[in-house]
Amino acid sequence: MVSIYLSEICSLSARGQKGALCPGYKIRKEPMGHYSFTFNDVMGYEQHANRGVHVEDVKLALRGHVKEHYEFIPGRPLKEGDLDYNSSPTLDDRVHVLVCVIPAASVSIISDDVVKKMREVRLAASDVGIPQLVIITKVDEACPEVRKDIKNVYKSIYLKEQVDKIHNLLGISLNSIFLVKNYCSEINVNDDVSALTLCVLRQMLSFGEDFINNL
Repeated sequence: MVSIYLSEICSLSARGQKGALCPGYKIRKEPMGHYSFTFNDVMGYEQHANRGVHVEDVKLALRGHVKEHYEFIPGRPLKEGDLDYNSSPTLDDRVHVLVCVIPAASVSIISDDVVKKMREVRLAASDVGIPQLVIITKVDEACPEVRKDIKNVYKSIYLKEQVDKIHNLLGISLNSIFLVKNYCSEINVNDDVSALTLCVLRQMLSFGEDFINNL
């Protein structure tokens, strides 16, 4: 996302501590200031209860009760009264759009336990009016035709099958599931690659605005 706005390849892989709620990332707007949206990232789900982010922690984060830099402890969710528990979250602390990111090649191997966790968090988000979308990444690594030409992304039968699987597993509407290619080996940005990501961003911003307007 940052690469698109700066028109050069950037890396944010070392920004946050593993297992921590990374501080909100804002994209700089030239010549000064930032765009009016913020990205927060958390560790992923794991099949086993003592690994990966705890579902209850994600639910708390949705409502703004988790402070930045809080280190998630698998098997021990944050509780009211803990040092990193935000007892009085503002609107800025709350999640406005819930985004699930999953590699295309991993869709068919998601365990039932992980699906259960994802559905539970999705339902919790729905209960408080938070819209959701899914980003399926690394589409070029999963489909040879897309690797040859990114313009084939929405012509790929394989990728269409992965979108349908996510739709059936999570109940996310088909028009809220997006396909993107990660910038990996490229040294320059590509308009066709960036267009996929910008399409997702536009939907995120639209969903976020809907969330605010419906409060």
